[in-house]
Amino acid sequence: MANIVLPKKVNFISGEDNSGQIVIEPCYPGYGTTLGNAFRRVLLSSLTGAAVVGVKFKNASHEFTTIDNVKEDVLEIILNLKNLRMKIHSDDEEVIKLELKSTGEKKVTAKEITKNSNVEIMNPELHIAEVTDKKGELDMEICIAKGTGYTSIESREESIEKEVGYIDVDSIFSPIKLVKVEIEDVRVSKMTNWEKLIIDIKTDGSIDFKEAFKQSAEILENQLSFLLEQTKEKKKEAKETKEKEVKVEKVEEEDKEDKEEKIKEEK
Repeated sequence: MANIVLPKKVNFISGEDNSGQIVIEPCYPGYGTTLGNAFRRVLLSSLTGAAVVGVKFKNASHEFTTIDNVKEDVLEIILNLKNLRMKIHSDDEEVIKLELKSTGEKKVTAKEITKNSNVEIMNPELHIAEVTDKKGELDMEICIAKGTGYTSIESREESIEKEVGYIDVDSIFSPIKLVKVEIEDVRVSKMTNWEKLIIDIKTDGSIDFKEAFKQSAEILENQLSFLLEQTKEKKKEAKETKEKEVKVEKVEEEDKEDKEEKIKEEK
């Protein structure tokens, strides 16, 4: 097996607005691209996050309607709720219900959502709707849950008892907002084609970029370890089968020799 030299150092550089940079160097020629692509795909698709999965309005039974004295229609409010980012501190996989009730003329933001000890809102300044009259009211129940990647309404497993007026919402659970991979050439001894891998990560604030990188590395390790174990099992099975075949051949050979000896004795 070829001996592929491993990188010598990994640097973590913190940035602004929940962003950071990971620099891995020097990578064996071609392996910066290989590792970078693998990390990018895992970071964007496989980390656990939280998102809105459904909503129920007090004064609206479906998404194609309006609420009195509210500037946005129901569909626009739902689109705003899709941008709600949060962190669920509980390990429970069950749906959590949050309440939002706002009265009077004002711009309603996520900070008006009733606090829950298991949920931390990461963007409380998020605009949800605008009540345009003192008599206006925005009253809703927001359902959130943990998940990975993107989940459409059609592909979602039912985990909540639907009530009249409950509206399902397509959900983007990924806590990663941006992943950028860059490759730079670096010099190692006389070789100039070694690579420096630079991964820029921006999160929604519910996870640190270092933790995101660590989790993605663990996911890749688990996948590759499984494949490696399967290969070892196949080799073990092949070896055991070969040993059995050799034993059978040996027994057959001994039986053949015994028969030949008996025939000689009889003559």
